[in-house]
Amino acid sequence: MNHFVFVRKHNRFVAALLSAVLLLTLLAGCAKAGSASASGSETTLEKARRLGYVTVGFAQEKPYAYQTEDGKLTGEAVDVARTILKELGIDEMRGELTEFGSLIPGLNAKRYDMVTAGMFITPDRAKEVSFANPEFTIGEAIAVQKGNPLNLHSYKDIAENPTAKIAVPAGAIEYDYLVSANVPKARIVIVPNITAALSALQSDRAHALTATGPSVQSAIDTSGSADIERVSDFQQPVVDGKSVRGYGATAFRKADKDFVSAFNKGLEELKKSGKLLEILKKFGFTETELPGSVTTEKLLESF
Repeated sequence: MNHFVFVRKHNRFVAALLSAVLLLTLLAGCAKAGSASASGSETTLEKARRLGYVTVGFAQEKPYAYQTEDGKLTGEAVDVARTILKELGIDEMRGELTEFGSLIPGLNAKRYDMVTAGMFITPDRAKEVSFANPEFTIGEAIAVQKGNPLNLHSYKDIAENPTAKIAVPAGAIEYDYLVSANVPKARIVIVPNITAALSALQSDRAHALTATGPSVQSAIDTSGSADIERVSDFQQPVVDGKSVRGYGATAFRKADKDFVSAFNKGLEELKKSGKLLEILKKFGFTETELPGSVTTEKLLESF
């Protein structure tokens, strides 16, 4: 055989062999990647970084998380999360609107990756989700019709007035506070959100509505109604001998420990830089609503 013909055939054979080996290597790599994805080894944080976005659950409650008329997702909890996520390499947040009471079930059903709704940290909720450290701390408030016709200044006043009904968003911690204050369940009007609570008050289906202070104030301001007012001397509820003051935080699934840890580091940087207070002030909070050095772990130990 001609030497050069042999060499050409040999080279083609080697090239074909190398191509086959490369193809098998690529197929094996894809199979491995597919297997890793199927087995769920990629964490929510890793997936979000790869895709460049997260889906967040929110409940249309100002000032924590809400969608504007032009479709923009905003709010205190949203802006805190958005700032931290960008530092983690996640540039986009896609909102999933739901009722407040559906946030935790939806998170655990993987309809979204995290909850940004100003949700209070409580022992019962902490059994179902993992909370990042607190972003703010606030008290409760009530709104009534102008002039406060039933003279309501506390949950105790509502409990002791047999005609008083109060509206509260489904799943909100205020429901538990009302029950602890001996308000009969039959006089607690459960509604989907703060907007519906305001509607119940305006239509006389309730004599008061309750939520956190910023939420109540935001609802009144948004309504533009001169017939609704916030009770300025509202007495904070006392549960088990302690004055109630809530701490709000972003919630994650129990399995997403790396996400919680990364988020907490970002939140700590916001505190140190003063950026957290800047964000809070945009939505009607003040320096008194800063969470200080309280961690979720320490807070849960105090209950």
